[in-house]
Amino acid sequence: MPTPQQPSLIVRQKSPPNIEFPFASLSDWLIPTELFFVRNHFPSPDLDARDWRLRVGGAVERPIELDLDSIKAMRSTTLTAVVECAGNGRVYYEPPREGLQWQNGAVGNAAWTGVLLREILEMAGVKRTAREVLLAGADSGVVDTNKKTASPGPIAFARSLPLEKAIADSTILAYSMNEEPLTRDHGYPLRAVVGGWFGMAWVKWITHITVVEQPFLGYWQARDYFRWERSLGEPRLVPLAEMEVKAQIARPVQGARLIAGQPYRIFGAAWSGEAAIRQVQVCTGDGRGWREGRLLETEHPFAWRLWEYIWTPEEVGRYILRCRAIDGAGCVQPDLQRSDCESYAANWIVPVEVTVVPEPQTYEEEFVI
Repeated sequence: MPTPQQPSLIVRQKSPPNIEFPFASLSDWLIPTELFFVRNHFPSPDLDARDWRLRVGGAVERPIELDLDSIKAMRSTTLTAVVECAGNGRVYYEPPREGLQWQNGAVGNAAWTGVLLREILEMAGVKRTAREVLLAGADSGVVDTNKKTASPGPIAFARSLPLEKAIADSTILAYSMNEEPLTRDHGYPLRAVVGGWFGMAWVKWITHITVVEQPFLGYWQARDYFRWERSLGEPRLVPLAEMEVKAQIARPVQGARLIAGQPYRIFGAAWSGEAAIRQVQVCTGDGRGWREGRLLETEHPFAWRLWEYIWTPEEVGRYILRCRAIDGAGCVQPDLQRSDCESYAANWIVPVEVTVVPEPQTYEEEFVI
């Protein structure tokens, strides 16, 4: 049974498992692995590290094949980074959008240890004609059977990165999460960690890396995980990439009852894509406008920032609490949902309604016979 110390995860889909972190229980900068959200498109493959191999080919000078021990023998690096499912917050779309109805817990911050993808690519020798790096996982299946959007038979989950992102310090191939080996649901034995990008780029159970000379238009980039872009006038499809600037309130929860005259800690987390969080502002609906929240802990590139604001409500009544983040690139979290993101990138402000009461509420026990 769940307890305040061990809250219950929220199952959004049983098979394959898609499980949400209870965001209202947020307390620590790092989310424990056992509470970390799980996003799977297909069943988690059961891989044996003794048989598993990573194969690197395509537009390279020397195709290579590596086992896990060889990768672990390379120079390691640890990147603390937040990953958010591109569908996080989908339940707040109006009208409702198709897809898993995530609330606000398909996101988490963890310490990932592995090797720079760049160093593996250097071993293979990337050709000058290279444009993207395709990462393919061991998970596979048929998507949308009998629908217009059906996949052409069984396909793996595969996504490409632009070469400049693939060789950045923020992109690693991780074999460890929070100082422990990856679990099966989190990509054992090897997964991508792509700092600043939505979770669809963080390919799990990687078995193949292919350097390509043309933009990759696979299923998960041309038919799913895309948005509309209007910079050329008429809308065109572009693959999802960077996360959007966002802050979420963990506590108080929707419907909470607070006591007039007593200070209350409004608390949550904020994150963005390639830019760091610079401000979190809070509005309590008491007529005083936006006020500065306090960022907690030290800034780490690509990790989230916890934040707080101490509020003492003076008057009894209902209040709408809101928060918004501003990042180093000047991006401000929007007030309203956008029409061009399909069912993804739900980063607009989600209000939390609370009631301020004059004194603690007590209830007499009632018995029904």
